[in-house]
Amino acid sequence: MTLRRTDCLLLAALALAAAAPPARAQSAGPVQVGATARAAGALTPALPAAPIDYTQESAEDKARRMAWFNHDRFGMFIHWGLYAVPAGAWGDRTDYGEWIMEQARIPVSEYEKFADQFNPTKFDADAWARMAKDAGMKYIVLTSKHHEGFALWPTKQSDWSIERTPFGRDPVAELAAACRRHGLRFAFYHSIMDWYHPAWETRRAWNDVATGSTNMEEYIPFMKAQLKELVENYGPLGIMWFDGEWESPWTHERGVDLYNYVRSLQPDILINNRVGKGRAGMSGMDQGQGVGDFGTPEQEVPGTGFAPGVYWESCMTMGDTWGYNATEDNWKSSRQLIHHLIDAASKGGNYLLNVGPTAEGLFPQESIDRLADIGRWMKVNSEAIYGTTASPIATPAWGRITQKRDRLYLHVFDAPADGQLVLPLQANVRRAYLLADRRQAVTTAQTPAGLTVTLPASLPDADATVIALETRGAVTALD
Repeated sequence: MTLRRTDCLLLAALALAAAAPPARAQSAGPVQVGATARAAGALTPALPAAPIDYTQESAEDKARRMAWFNHDRFGMFIHWGLYAVPAGAWGDRTDYGEWIMEQARIPVSEYEKFADQFNPTKFDADAWARMAKDAGMKYIVLTSKHHEGFALWPTKQSDWSIERTPFGRDPVAELAAACRRHGLRFAFYHSIMDWYHPAWETRRAWNDVATGSTNMEEYIPFMKAQLKELVENYGPLGIMWFDGEWESPWTHERGVDLYNYVRSLQPDILINNRVGKGRAGMSGMDQGQGVGDFGTPEQEVPGTGFAPGVYWESCMTMGDTWGYNATEDNWKSSRQLIHHLIDAASKGGNYLLNVGPTAEGLFPQESIDRLADIGRWMKVNSEAIYGTTASPIATPAWGRITQKRDRLYLHVFDAPADGQLVLPLQANVRRAYLLADRRQAVTTAQTPAGLTVTLPASLPDADATVIALETRGAVTALD
């Protein structure tokens, strides 16, 4: 077929247009998580990927990301660093913990000598993970770097790390692998504040090895580079648990930037509220402008729960300090720790229980004993913790209540003298029994005052006996 001159000119123009470089795309602002694309078929140039503002995530997307955390309820905190070497002792005092560098004002040149003595040859990652699992814990949060600035892994960003010690191993890699073998999620605690790094803006007077001027614009890239190592080399991670945000160099804006940075490395990771500046002290929940996925009450369980969609986790020590102290003698009882776990779950929260290992790499025997006691209780009663939601009524004097789907769980700490629990509830109970002995039926009756549960003459667990009530239909709180 012969082409006319006009056809040839048209084809040449089309060829030139196809060969021309595309117009430079305009930069785009941050996009919200879940934002929909433009309508299909629009002939627009492709835009470069815009940074995602993860703080704008929808409640539904957040709930999906938080689902495992909301189910698991119970984790282990591990505070382990060079502070385990002095074991709480400096000068004439023996009551220090992980804050010993700061509280004793140890010159950093002296503190550095602890690295030469840190050689935890008895460290057994499988033993640590096994003890956590046997206690009923579902995840482990390890201090990758506490305020002392020492990196527990062989970071490429500094020589202030595990490579400075005679140990010759990477305990972080070993524990991450052990967690995977034992079905536990692995997570990190990471301090924003750094008493060692010369660029941290509130440099201590006793940091006698720091040179040059402080500069947060130098420190933040250093911190981000370390976080990138942790996420990429030891992940996927369950949580990045920040701390040390209260000092003046840290700002809300820097918190938002860091939150978005870490989630850009692993979008499904959870990040606590200490990444920002909204935390109201040890009560742990945000007031005003905050950022992060969950609140962090410290050494306490809130008096009441919170609205649906508010996530939180109480972190607590077994003794007085987070890091190992060789003279610790103020241990919480196993009964207290079991009650704290139940209390947190009954209010819709998680419980993160701490262990401070020795410089040899061992859990203190007191911690081992308490973990075993909790594990014995959880072996019988874990269904009343995992996947439960907050009590439908206010905290009763005799114990706590958790619930899930068609069941209420009554955790009896102290049985009433008359042996009856009166719950201000309207419920159709089709079966009631002890979790410790499902053949042991429990009598219930609906009265104008509420649901009355008559306890057996003797309860099998002096710490917390759990009664399961299987219900049909809605459970309604009475006014």
